[in-house]
Amino acid sequence: MKVDLADLNAFIAVARAKGFRDGARSTGASASGLSEAVRRLEARLGVRLLNRTTRSVVLTEAGDRLLERLGPALTEVEAALHEVNDLRDRPAGRLKLNVPVSAARLVLPTIVPGFLAAYPEIHLEIIAEESLVDVLAAGCDAGIRYDERLEQDMIAVPIGPRVQRFAAAAAPSYLAKRGRPDHPSELLRHDCLRMRFGGRAVQPWEFKRNEEAVRIDVDGPLLVERSGAVDLIVDAARAGSGIAYLFEDWLRPYLQSGALESVLEPWWQSFSGPFLYYPGHRLVPPPLRAFIDYIKDTTRND
Repeated sequence: MKVDLADLNAFIAVARAKGFRDGARSTGASASGLSEAVRRLEARLGVRLLNRTTRSVVLTEAGDRLLERLGPALTEVEAALHEVNDLRDRPAGRLKLNVPVSAARLVLPTIVPGFLAAYPEIHLEIIAEESLVDVLAAGCDAGIRYDERLEQDMIAVPIGPRVQRFAAAAAPSYLAKRGRPDHPSELLRHDCLRMRFGGRAVQPWEFKRNEEAVRIDVDGPLLVERSGAVDLIVDAARAGSGIAYLFEDWLRPYLQSGALESVLEPWWQSFSGPFLYYPGHRLVPPPLRAFIDYIKDTTRND
């Protein structure tokens, strides 16, 4: 039997107030509206719930039993709704993000600690991988990707540095032995430490200076899948095994320490920074909304 919850609420209001006018005052509804709702409920149930006179409204036995059972149940419903409203005003719960390894290493460390401190009731879960996934099908609330890999029907919010560069670097010992290339084409005579993404073909190394753009299909003694193995590229470069080609931010600590030296720096190519992306739902989950607001505030304050 299908009964309108609003009609049940109208019955409870009238029964507790012992009258339609007082029930109307406590709910903000009209007395006639409450009367009509109770009539609908009685018609649906097939029993009289209230005995009405010009002077009073009294519960029947059926009405008394219904009120006794409904009261605790609707109290639970109200508590559940109140809890949901609390989540809107005080975000809590799980936030699951799918991100590339580079974002987990280079972007999120400057964001996550402050976010967790600001929202201690949010539990953040990070899935770091390079493969393109449907974030919803993967059970994630949002993802981080670069512009050329964004899905067109997603909302995108800038996160992290807005301009990044790919950088080439090698150990001083390697450069002393093999020489320093002055043009990207000279990399064909060097040992290059390469990566590929998700089993796809190895991508050429790209360089640009002024109007000259160059793509080089390099070769070398080491090839790794990017997911989780980038540090091996760095370690091999530091040991003098060849030239690495990675995000500048990834190599910066080693460039600053002198463990690596820049190679072809005038040719390093810039590209736009990453985006947080999520489905264009009208109602964004509170933990995700809190994260979006936090990164927007962080961007404004930088």
